[in-house]
Amino acid sequence: MADENGHGKSSDKAALNDKKGGIKTMPFILGNDMCERFAMLGFAKNMVNYLGNEMHMPLTQAANTVTNFNGTSCLTPLLGAFISDAYAGRFWTITVASVIYLLGMISLTLSATLPHLRPPKCVGDEVCVEANGKQYAVLYISLLLAALGSGGIRPCVAAFGADQFIEDDPSKPKKTWVYFNWYYFSLGVAILTASTVLVYIQDNVGWGWGLGIPAISMAVSIILFLIGYCLYRHLDPVGSPYTRLVQVCVAAFRKRKVSVSDSNLYSNEELDASISKHGVLQHTQQLKFLDKAAVLTDEDNLESSAKPNFWRLNTVHRVEEVKSVIRLLPIATAGIVFSLADAQHYTFSIQQANTMDKHLSNTFQIPSATMTIFGTSSLLITIAIYDRLLVPLARKYTGLDRGISYLHRMGIGLLISVISNLVAGFVEVKRKDVASVHGLINSPKAMIPISVFWLVPQYSLHGIAEAFKSIGHLEFFYDQAPESMRSTATALFWLAIALGNYSSTLLVTIAHKYTNWLPNKSLNTGKLENFYWLIAILQVINFVYYLLCAKYYTYKPIHFKKREEIGDELNGEEVELAKTV
Repeated sequence: MADENGHGKSSDKAALNDKKGGIKTMPFILGNDMCERFAMLGFAKNMVNYLGNEMHMPLTQAANTVTNFNGTSCLTPLLGAFISDAYAGRFWTITVASVIYLLGMISLTLSATLPHLRPPKCVGDEVCVEANGKQYAVLYISLLLAALGSGGIRPCVAAFGADQFIEDDPSKPKKTWVYFNWYYFSLGVAILTASTVLVYIQDNVGWGWGLGIPAISMAVSIILFLIGYCLYRHLDPVGSPYTRLVQVCVAAFRKRKVSVSDSNLYSNEELDASISKHGVLQHTQQLKFLDKAAVLTDEDNLESSAKPNFWRLNTVHRVEEVKSVIRLLPIATAGIVFSLADAQHYTFSIQQANTMDKHLSNTFQIPSATMTIFGTSSLLITIAIYDRLLVPLARKYTGLDRGISYLHRMGIGLLISVISNLVAGFVEVKRKDVASVHGLINSPKAMIPISVFWLVPQYSLHGIAEAFKSIGHLEFFYDQAPESMRSTATALFWLAIALGNYSSTLLVTIAHKYTNWLPNKSLNTGKLENFYWLIAILQVINFVYYLLCAKYYTYKPIHFKKREEIGDELNGEEVELAKTV
């Protein structure tokens, strides 16, 4: 029976929740995310061709539209994460966002199917008629709906899936690093399917079917996700994480003149129970100004209230939540330049492929957008080798359950990405040399007699880099984020991608305006290799910056409520910290 505060009901619900979750929920959760990625990337990977060939956009405008769309799709997770953590919870956020996403896909399919929603086809060598304002409006509204839907799915699915594996039972230690490996692997399968089957349908059957099929798959995934409702472990939202962050900052400012000592800091585990179910954050010596928000003074007058005014007084745990988020930011920003480089594989690399010999046989040509399968394939192979071979081998030397830390994993990925862009620049030099030898520099529509498979090394290297960097980055955010802010922290992963895409748009715009590297009508007369090498230089600078951030990063220290479970509850990097608590 529940007591006056309803604690009995709460504990009964928690006990019931503990019996749910686990591997049986994965088909429903990952199935939803795979369909979203299948739909999104099935269009995004070939979008530059759709905009150029169907909407008749100029080259640089098409490239910028792609990166702006990708950027917006990765920026909206901040909104989705806020709604999830503060009000709706992850399940309902994913459900509603999936429906919005489906509406965007249906609208996009109609835009590609109905003749009055797209410009007339080009005839011969005549100048193609670009889409008009009405046609662009329908396109952009469709893309906006897709971006909003994606914003609710992306930050929540990763965290919602990981929630299913957080166990209090010592016999079932959490293995979230394994989950994130296979989470990303499942996305890779969706990407591979989109890059082959879907792109082929778009290029050879039509865009109506090419967009209609992922819309149908998205509808099916929503139904399957709802069917799994009774199997999921649901974590209730605990109020706006943004509000708590602001409250700590305001309280620290209001008490900026008070002195801080460990003896006058306010802690209340019962008060923090709703936002720290598995353990409370311990006090750290960094960012000491924020500690002022937890200083208990006579003015706080706690005796007359069951809980403090959080705009004046916060617990140590809430202060450490803010510190944890601030400590995440430098590592988060290190992912921006990686995403800037990644954006070129969906824009200029595909435009390179458009000019090259794509024949696999006398009768079959590989679609240019399908070249991204080499990046996806190397991603999948690297994940499998990493999980089955590299982790057991590294574990013998490092003693870490996951083999190497996620910070080391991210650093390896960033370094390989630099090599990928250097290779891309040299391949572009080779492509233009062949065009020059055959007198095709001034023939933008002519096929240059050089195999499109020259692009395989840059795609493959980038896939390997992503297997290290992106998975490590995502795992880092989930693991190091405060427990009640995991959707919000996961959104930082997508925020870095968004800023990378917007940075790509800015860099392309500047390069197009002030150099002759990126002409609108033909890559043959430009110097795309210089653009690739500029990105490589930016990546080297970013890599040095990342090494400094990683060297001085402090892992969040947690005091678990069941101390005997420390060895099972903590991830590898936290074990030594836990022993000192």
